[in-house]
Amino acid sequence: MKVRFGIVRRRAWFFLLSGAITVAGLIVFIVNGFNLGTDFKAGSRVQLQLNQPVDTAKVERMFGEIGIRLPEGAVTQAGTRGDMAVVRLPEVLTPVQVAAVNRQLKADFPKSSGASVSTVDPIEAKVTSRKAVWAVLLASLFIVVYVAIRFEFRFAVAAIVALLHDAFIVMSVFAILRMEVNLLFVTAILTIVGYSINDTIVIFDRIRENLKLHKPKTFDELQELVDASLWQTMSRSINTVVTVLIAAVMLYLFGGQSIHDFTFALIVGLVSGAYSSIFIASPLWVAWRGWEMRRNKPAQASAS
Repeated sequence: MKVRFGIVRRRAWFFLLSGAITVAGLIVFIVNGFNLGTDFKAGSRVQLQLNQPVDTAKVERMFGEIGIRLPEGAVTQAGTRGDMAVVRLPEVLTPVQVAAVNRQLKADFPKSSGASVSTVDPIEAKVTSRKAVWAVLLASLFIVVYVAIRFEFRFAVAAIVALLHDAFIVMSVFAILRMEVNLLFVTAILTIVGYSINDTIVIFDRIRENLKLHKPKTFDELQELVDASLWQTMSRSINTVVTVLIAAVMLYLFGGQSIHDFTFALIVGLVSGAYSSIFIASPLWVAWRGWEMRRNKPAQASAS
């Protein structure tokens, strides 16, 4: 089988690239942690419909006038017309404070339509965080079981490593860019996992079909077979990810501020998912299968 570019033979470079991004994100996470939204930590989120261009300094002064000191970067602009302010506070606002916010809002911004306040207490934040982790872990577990039954255990392990790779890449990007991690972020991760495993299974299926037609006797023949399988599915993988990316980018550009971070996570995850299916999962399976071939070869030689 002739291939145009030896992907499997250059697997060390692809592993190194993914490792570098992941390590960079891990370092940032250890130093600064994630920028958690109110879904995962106690606090309040105040959405102010100002109906006029947002002046963050004026919003900060408004909260100062009622005795609420805002942390740096607490006020962000939102809304398709940039006429909405979102304020994130580390403490849970009391009913008295919420009433004071609404009174001061009408005084300082007469055109405003009022404030919408959502709060999360510490217990609820912990429960939500735990459920989010379990959702990702259980989804990954069931995927491993499915791939192990349909293919083999080596394929299942390679697939789950690729899925973890995609999740870590998205988390690394969010940690580096200090973007907010909330329940929509978890939804994006689960969506990415589903997309990535679909692409990976298509490639694994082609490898399995080619293994039935050609029985590789050496590691070089195995690498050549997998490279050929990757190129046979390459156009499908690229066409699929480009089609989905177009929709995700349109959502990112025109979908509004409320799903901005969600669609950004989707875009990063879709690219990472296509990359991992081609450059991580299959080369990882080859490395494992090749190691077993080389290990069993001396035993076969001595038996003969």
